[in-house]
Amino acid sequence: MSKMKILMIGPDRGVHGGISGVVNNFYQAGLAEKVDLTYIGTMVEGSKFRKLLKAGAAYMRFCTKLPGSEIVHVNVASDASYYRKSVFIRTAHWFHKKIVIHQHGGDFETFYEKELSEKSRKKVNRVLDMGDVLLVLAPVWKEFFGHMVDPEKIIVFPDGIFLPEPFEKQYGQHKILFLGRLCKEKGIRELLGSVPSLKEKYTDLQIYLGGIWEDKELKETASEYGETVKWLGWVSGKEKQKYLAMCDVFVLPSYFEGQSLSLLEAMASYCAVVASETGGIPQMVIEGETGVFVRPKDAGSLEEGLFKVLGDEGLCKKLGENARKKVEAEFDMVACVERLLTIYGKVSGTDEKL
Repeated sequence: MSKMKILMIGPDRGVHGGISGVVNNFYQAGLAEKVDLTYIGTMVEGSKFRKLLKAGAAYMRFCTKLPGSEIVHVNVASDASYYRKSVFIRTAHWFHKKIVIHQHGGDFETFYEKELSEKSRKKVNRVLDMGDVLLVLAPVWKEFFGHMVDPEKIIVFPDGIFLPEPFEKQYGQHKILFLGRLCKEKGIRELLGSVPSLKEKYTDLQIYLGGIWEDKELKETASEYGETVKWLGWVSGKEKQKYLAMCDVFVLPSYFEGQSLSLLEAMASYCAVVASETGGIPQMVIEGETGVFVRPKDAGSLEEGLFKVLGDEGLCKKLGENARKKVEAEFDMVACVERLLTIYGKVSGTDEKL
């Protein structure tokens, strides 16, 4: 049986970010062996000129590959990502191709509701409705996008991860880990603001920040805490797993969030989670069972949540162990790819796993 021909677009696989992480996980899980997959990166990090050059080259390659493809899978977020991908979606629609739109943007609501005119919102609705299927990360996004496109097209499709081998986590260490973009929108200002009071009670406190700084002021603030706050740079692979295994608490005080791969990885590594109750996070975290919720943009709430887990080793252990069980049951990467193959089959009309 011939393999289904899938043309997928998204950011370059070397870009530091969630979507490229999802795509790389697809490859690692063997998607490219199960379908005839062509991936085109439409964005790279760097100057505006470099990004424009990449987008132009990607579009030309897309146009050459499009005629021979059966399904176009478009990974899209908000803002510039949406505008860039809308060109590819329109082109695929013009060629009467089957289209899977995979929405990843945690801040699409702000983009749609506050940054667009009524006329522009109608254009967005038309573009999104060109998809045969709209994949969203959590039930909250199905409700949101259901006002823009036919709800029957929307499928809740959470990201998956590869689980590390089971191991014994040491709790009560007061080691906190954050992984992601180091910027205001991820709640880094509030996290750094909690350091003095946390350090006063827990003298062995250690906060590790993995990611790339996007705010010079926040980077300078972090440096004021010396060895208490350690910047790791961008970590991946074995280096990332080392810190996930070492730290007993994972914090994600985002203002908004689609679905965080880092959060899932932390849960798979038995970390007690302290996270904002926003976006797709409630799909992963159950208050008091797999983590502790805090209010976005609320420094006092974040501090309270961190004190709660840092001060109770038994609770920390319970949350971490339950988190691992939840990821095993619901977010395994192999099962994620199998479900994607089923979706491809339904979109193409074959309605079978490949």
